Amino acid sequence: MNASWLLVGAITWFALGYLLYGRRLARAYGVDPERTTPAHELSDGVDYVPARNWMVLFGHHFSSICGAGPIVGPALAVAYWGWAPSIIWVFIGAVLMGAVADFTSLFVSVRSDGNTISDIARPEISPRARLLFSWFIWVALVLVVAVFAIFAARTFIEEPDTVIPSLALIPVALLTGHLMYKTEASSAVATLIGVGLLLAALFLGTKIPVEIPAMLGMSTETIWIVLLLGYCFVASITPVQVLLQPRDYLASFLLFGAIGIGVVSIMITAPAMQTAAFTAFDPEDYPAAGPLWPMLFVTIACGAISGFHSLVSSGTTCKQIDSEAHACRVGYGGMILEGMVGVLVIICVGSGIPTVELRQVLSPDGGGPINAFGIGYGRITAPILGNYGQAFAVMALNAFILTSLDTGTRIGRYMTADLLGTSNMYLSTAIVAGCGCALALTGQWTVLWPAFGTSNQLIAALALLVGSCWMMRRGRSFLYTFIPASIMLATTLAAFLFQLHGALTRLDPATGEAAPDWFLAGLVAVLIVLAGVVFWEGVSVLLRGRDDQLQGT
Repeated sequence: MNASWLLVGAITWFALGYLLYGRRLARAYGVDPERTTPAHELSDGVDYVPARNWMVLFGHHFSSICGAGPIVGPALAVAYWGWAPSIIWVFIGAVLMGAVADFTSLFVSVRSDGNTISDIARPEISPRARLLFSWFIWVALVLVVAVFAIFAARTFIEEPDTVIPSLALIPVALLTGHLMYKTEASSAVATLIGVGLLLAALFLGTKIPVEIPAMLGMSTETIWIVLLLGYCFVASITPVQVLLQPRDYLASFLLFGAIGIGVVSIMITAPAMQTAAFTAFDPEDYPAAGPLWPMLFVTIACGAISGFHSLVSSGTTCKQIDSEAHACRVGYGGMILEGMVGVLVIICVGSGIPTVELRQVLSPDGGGPINAFGIGYGRITAPILGNYGQAFAVMALNAFILTSLDTGTRIGRYMTADLLGTSNMYLSTAIVAGCGCALALTGQWTVLWPAFGTSNQLIAALALLVGSCWMMRRGRSFLYTFIPASIMLATTLAAFLFQLHGALTRLDPATGEAAPDWFLAGLVAVLIVLAGVVFWEGVSVLLRGRDDQLQGT
């Protein structure tokens, strides 16, 4: 199969999805460009701040949602089940589910004074649903902070030439934010200056790699984790227009560039897909992968549908949107572009690395899925980037891991303050960053990670359910959101049951004797119960609303 045809098909499909389905949703939801948004109505100069223009907000939103997820999941799925089912799921999931969840979460939050999707569950479903949903999201956010901190730290260690460009984003973003909001400089001028300085930092990083030695009884990884989470603490309490928004906006140009170069390179080289289109429903080479359904649909998360996106949409993006007219562009369009990232990863891995080599790369000592993407991208883009393709891909990816990391910390601050009933942003941020740091340093994240992908999809399903209740109560069609919510609930529950069975039947690799993972089994069991309770309460609201409508007629 020629990869260029897959790429053309993806571009056409995603464009039609946005123009036809995205705009249809905007009409069905009742988007009103004349309505005042929370960014203006509740402006506080810290969290509620209207973006300079919609492209600035798009850059923040896209940088926040597009971390390691759309790289890791598709790369693994190509090896496990083949590129064909992987790309089909990205096509269907991104247009009909993921973009719907992101757009719905953003729009409903804008109409609810910028409240998070879990807060909206209280009036739309019940106080109990809101409480359970909030605690589940909080745990997931702490896990995101811990895991992304580890990803970023290890990238700095393995690729020291990414340190300078990644850290340079901070002062460059401060300058760009100052130019945009404190001077009369146009957005174009501020952008050109910021992107120019960022490119200079990228070049400088290749010339001056930075390596930190172990010291004070701490490993290099520990030092980086502490430094990164210290930065996240500061970033979370800094006014959004000063650092977070311009930083994410500038970082988005890295991935825009990576996508553009990747697309042009594929069209020039027209590589053939080297890996199998389909391997097996339950691959023997990767026994831990599991069956295609449900595990493919939770392995590829961020490229198709992701609960973390709903948290960003209803956490930070909704507080910065200048007009409801931008909701479809940012919410639906951001997910569509991330679907393109997923397709690009599938093509780079599937056409750039033969099956045997891919199996070696994904082995414990082979570098993993991020390395697989870097290798494939480097080979595909060689006509344009020469030998710098792999390094450029890793730099761009690490910048996005960092943006997701500090955005997750800020959203965690909102959730902590709400759950504990405190207005002290310093305490709330310290709790999130401290718990994330403790989880990363103790290694417990490795125990929780098998359930993370599934719990991430579960958040998306529950966010769609909350959106369904919101639509129903206002007399609008809720099938656009309830159908994908039901599909993802069934999928995540099936995945949880598969993981529960695996935890209970686990064997000790050294002795071959039974060694159940009771911690993971208990966690999965709790999540199953939580999902069942929240979903049942939501369905009850929808059924009561339907009965009321029938009686009214």
